[in-house]
Amino acid sequence: MILQGMTWDHPRGYDPVVAASESYARQNGATISWDKRSLQAFADAPIADLAKSYDFIVLDHPHVGQIAETGALLPLPAPTDETASLGGSAESYVWDGQCWAYAIDAACQMSACRPDLLAQRPACWEEFLGPDAATFRPLTPLLPVDAFDMFMTLVAGRGGAAMPFNDERFVSDANGNYALSIMRALYQLGPEEQVEMNPIRVLETLSDVDDFACSPCLFGYVNYVRRGFRKHQVTYFDMPLCEGFSQPRAILGGAGIGVSAQTAHPEEAIAFAQWITSAEVQSGVYQANNGQPANRHTWQSFQDDPELSGFYKGGYRTIDNAWTRPREPWFLGYVDAVCEIISDFFRKNIPTDTFLAALNSLYRHHARGA
Repeated sequence: MILQGMTWDHPRGYDPVVAASESYARQNGATISWDKRSLQAFADAPIADLAKSYDFIVLDHPHVGQIAETGALLPLPAPTDETASLGGSAESYVWDGQCWAYAIDAACQMSACRPDLLAQRPACWEEFLGPDAATFRPLTPLLPVDAFDMFMTLVAGRGGAAMPFNDERFVSDANGNYALSIMRALYQLGPEEQVEMNPIRVLETLSDVDDFACSPCLFGYVNYVRRGFRKHQVTYFDMPLCEGFSQPRAILGGAGIGVSAQTAHPEEAIAFAQWITSAEVQSGVYQANNGQPANRHTWQSFQDDPELSGFYKGGYRTIDNAWTRPREPWFLGYVDAVCEIISDFFRKNIPTDTFLAALNSLYRHHARGA
């Protein structure tokens, strides 16, 4: 029996599923091969199209509303270990009372730095608006999708995690203007090409050259804390707070593994999805091969590891309080529309209230056709 899977193109997305599949084949005799798609395609490629060719699809949780609507994937049995979910990782793949994927990889936006270059870590976002902001030497991924994710992270950090805010506005005026002001300040503190940078490119830059000391908001990748992975090690720390708030809030990322509704081997495919997301596998072959597990027990077991604690301990509080993005079918179209205009906010210096009005107009159009 041969099964085929589709994941995303990064050592964190590809290496652990390949290594785990080889281990599974030795134990169970099932051959599982993997293809990979770009990070952008991971965010927006239709799952229904991938499900025509693959038994497994590694996916992002905002897709689950469309998945439920199209029936592209099989509804799965509920996870057997309810204590294994890190933050909202497992719950993010549940929609309309059905589980559409198992959490295989956990991530959220957190803060990263070069510990040899950053003397003092920012404790609150307002520090980037102050006279000493340049001392942090920040580099921020502001590629459109990452910029919009940061916008939502900042709004959630101000207590605005209920998005949409109401039928007319995606976020409140106060929270929206606050988020945009922080983002503009970070853009002005770094190079213009930040609008073309995703988290991987920023982490590659941080770990290679000494020009920047931190990145206050990006999706964390455990690989960069590993000794020898790159020229310099990066470490992570909990997201800065918004003044007046005591909990870091950030966009939940990560990935889930779903099973195609068109697979010829549904029982075998579900059995593998359950196996690869078990604590034993996540803490073993998956983690050892550039994986970033979604299992809470795995994260806790590696918090005192001298090499990996900079990730598993450094950002644990942030990810355990992470915020799950909207998953309604309209949301992905709204994200695409925002991504078409958000770079102009930085490059053309559009006033925050003007740009916020545009975001809310797009929201009304996509959510209710107004």
